[in-house]
Amino acid sequence: MTEYHKIQTVFLRDPATNYRTLLAGQYARPEFGYLAGNRWQFTEKVDGTNIRVLWDAAAETLSFRGKTDRAQIPPFLLDRLHDMFSLALFSAVFSDTDVALYGEGYGARIQKGGGRYKPDGVDFVLFDVRVGDWWLKREDVEDVAQKLGIQPVPVLGYGTLPEMVEMVSAGFGSRWGDFCAEGIVARPVCELADRDGQRIITKLKCRDFGVGGV
Repeated sequence: MTEYHKIQTVFLRDPATNYRTLLAGQYARPEFGYLAGNRWQFTEKVDGTNIRVLWDAAAETLSFRGKTDRAQIPPFLLDRLHDMFSLALFSAVFSDTDVALYGEGYGARIQKGGGRYKPDGVDFVLFDVRVGDWWLKREDVEDVAQKLGIQPVPVLGYGTLPEMVEMVSAGFGSRWGDFCAEGIVARPVCELADRDGQRIITKLKCRDFGVGGV
């Protein structure tokens, strides 16, 4: 299974508003509440489409998938992915190791405001790498990005979950240009999983506070 796991919003959603608004202070998972005061890493959430780049070392094949195996990748984005990644490149970097790259396809004609990120085309930004059963640490994700000649999602800083809420609720500028970022993805500096093996990772969008949007 190479599909990317769901990232849970930090707070529960209010059933009284058909889940359109958040129940501020009511953490969606007990782990979020328990770890709220610890140090988390914040990266910018990009408003695009989820993309997987899959290297099968044994078969020496490279494939591109959307969020699910049934998801369709826009042809113009698929062309860009073929330009960025090649069999020779993956064979040189990863050799006999199976790898899944997880990222966001973004730019013109992707989502409503995709043109804010790249008005004259599309691109791919990396946010996670899985090698076998192992999720790579941030520094290793950056190393993979450097070797492949691509960009990783920018680290915005570090802080507690209440500090993330404060930052997102006020809105903040995207690293891509003069517009409000979509939000933040946060994970503990020391990455953790719950007793079911699910990663402790969360997100928060500015539009949940009526900020930004297109």
